[in-house]
Amino acid sequence: MPSPFIYLDHAAATPVDPAVLAAMLPFLKEDFYNPSATYGPARQVRAELDTARAQVAHWLGAKSSEVAFTAGGTEANNLAVQGIMDRYPEANVVVSAIEHESVLAPAGKYECRQVRVDNQGRLDLSDLKSKIDKNTVLVSVGYANNEIGTVQPIREIARVMAEERSGRKGSGAKPIYFHTDACQAGNYLDLHVARLGVDLMTLNGGKIYGPKQSGALYVKAGVEPYPVILGGGQERGLRSGTENVAAAVGFAAALDQSQAMRREESDRLNGFRQRFIDGIGRTAPKAVLNGSQKYRLPNNVHLTLPGQDNERLLIRLEEAGILAAAGSACSASNEDPSHVLGAIGLSDEEARASLRFTMGRATTADMVDRVVEAVGRLL
Repeated sequence: MPSPFIYLDHAAATPVDPAVLAAMLPFLKEDFYNPSATYGPARQVRAELDTARAQVAHWLGAKSSEVAFTAGGTEANNLAVQGIMDRYPEANVVVSAIEHESVLAPAGKYECRQVRVDNQGRLDLSDLKSKIDKNTVLVSVGYANNEIGTVQPIREIARVMAEERSGRKGSGAKPIYFHTDACQAGNYLDLHVARLGVDLMTLNGGKIYGPKQSGALYVKAGVEPYPVILGGGQERGLRSGTENVAAAVGFAAALDQSQAMRREESDRLNGFRQRFIDGIGRTAPKAVLNGSQKYRLPNNVHLTLPGQDNERLLIRLEEAGILAAAGSACSASNEDPSHVLGAIGLSDEEARASLRFTMGRATTADMVDRVVEAVGRLL
């Protein structure tokens, strides 16, 4: 049954693609076996899990042994941050000021240094260099921001990391690792870990038309984070618990599909994004686009509408059949203004006058035009 709404909150959640659901269903029904069991049907389920892991590894340019399945992006981020920092508890971690809370919260348990961003949300590389010292063991910078859509210079950050690493000599020198939260990147950006130069990467199935609470953490060979969840030692000891085979298979199928079509879909949505921005310039000329227009996810339009209240606008948009967001869905219950918008220089008043529209596969040009006109009428 088609939705009665125009849905423009794909950064928060995407619908499960029918092909992904079809791939999952056998493991929710007849192929329910625990993959750690020793009898034949369970071994076959284990083989399917291994196939899913290889699918994910293919798109990362990684080994299957470097992919650990998790229950979504938040768990993967916690495993990356806490896993490294618990191994080096006296060291420090460096993060960008606009990270998702699932990075900021675990990083805050340790000595944590935040790197500033410019008014478009791009990381200040000189500030990054100043925040790293010989006691830094982890740098975590999100690939693309979930609120304003700004894409970070991951390769340039990796070069900074490589320079720092090459200068660490001697038996007492600490290692330094680079983690990126790529939850918002899976649909639109290259995920090849060697080209990016990352040691750990977080992925989330619920953002790429896979099931919620599915995802993975890439962990480069030789990097050994401590596990956050202890028990039977599944996922090579990184993540204990009976494997959710249906979720893993669904995640792998979703990633396979998203990466195969990413260039075509990015081109399509880039056109719609510009159509949206141009239309808002006509219907709401006082609106301000937040984030970088050049280095931006193709599906993201984040606007400040001066003098407006975003909660009131969201209610009125829903009444008009349009679903959008005021920011990160994970922080929707928090009444404080977005830390991301504060970091790019917006006042609390401006932050509370801001809306995020994120398009997806079902978005059409007609939908974009209807939303643009509706926003203009509501102001």
